[in-house]
Amino acid sequence: MTKGRIIVIDDDPDIRDVLRLTLGEEGYDVAEAENGQQGLELIKGKGFNLVIVDYKMPVMDGPTLCATVKKDILLAHIPIIMLTGKGEVTDKVSGINAGADDYVVKPFEPTELLARIKMALRRTERDLDANPLTHLPGNVSILNELQSRIDAKVPLAVAYADLDKFKAYNDKYGFGHGDEVIRETARLIIRTVGELGNPGDFIGHVGGDDFVFVSTPDKIDAICEKLVEEFERLSPTFYSKEDRESGFIVGKDRKGIEQRFCLLGISVCVVTNEHRPLDHVAQISEIGAELKEVAKAAEHSSYVKDKRHADRNDSP
Repeated sequence: MTKGRIIVIDDDPDIRDVLRLTLGEEGYDVAEAENGQQGLELIKGKGFNLVIVDYKMPVMDGPTLCATVKKDILLAHIPIIMLTGKGEVTDKVSGINAGADDYVVKPFEPTELLARIKMALRRTERDLDANPLTHLPGNVSILNELQSRIDAKVPLAVAYADLDKFKAYNDKYGFGHGDEVIRETARLIIRTVGELGNPGDFIGHVGGDDFVFVSTPDKIDAICEKLVEEFERLSPTFYSKEDRESGFIVGKDRKGIEQRFCLLGISVCVVTNEHRPLDHVAQISEIGAELKEVAKAAEHSSYVKDKRHADRNDSP
């Protein structure tokens, strides 16, 4: 078992050779790229625990790659160590300003680099409560966020979102494609909440194809409507041309019975404190579970919002 996956991005093959051997002997799985653009494509496609990048490279230099990675919320957690020339203070400053987590001056001592790598990985592991696939905040952060907003008694709208027909999709296309669907769904939620929500809105990943996002009652309808609309547009792109044109795939349900499954959809259920007080996280979860059954009954992507009042015994 490896200690982690590290990508080395440097146009000097000798530097790449030294790092590959040094890191490999320490138990790290090492990938290589000879310029920033090639490195960026690998970073987006595969899960790396740390990036080592040279400051000066053709096609895309280190600071540009660093800034691009740090702007992507699904990649921003990855620690980046930048290699700079000896005495080049401006390179160090520029790298740090671009978002690099640390720098090492060339020529470097392998033992110093290894120490910095271990420190960066420990810090990331300690600080990051995140889903390993999307790197969105995980369950601990979600619970803390909800409880803090309940305690503050602020206007609150909590949306639970999950995918419909996802098991059938995974069965046919495989977990690799399924993981990419989850990542793209995360990006869609991030983009939609960012465009239509508030600056302080929260997005978390419960696990699998289940997400949570927290906004305010005055913003949540617009967010959900856009999310459902955009996912319906996005869903067919996950399929082969043949399946996309037919509008369904053939697979087995949870009882092993073969049937047709329509294309992936997204179900969103919303719990707010507009008409009833929310006193604890379990209450939000219970209401959300009730609403989920209603949302899942729809044939296509949909969202359901709880409009019941505390003094009435309405159905969801």
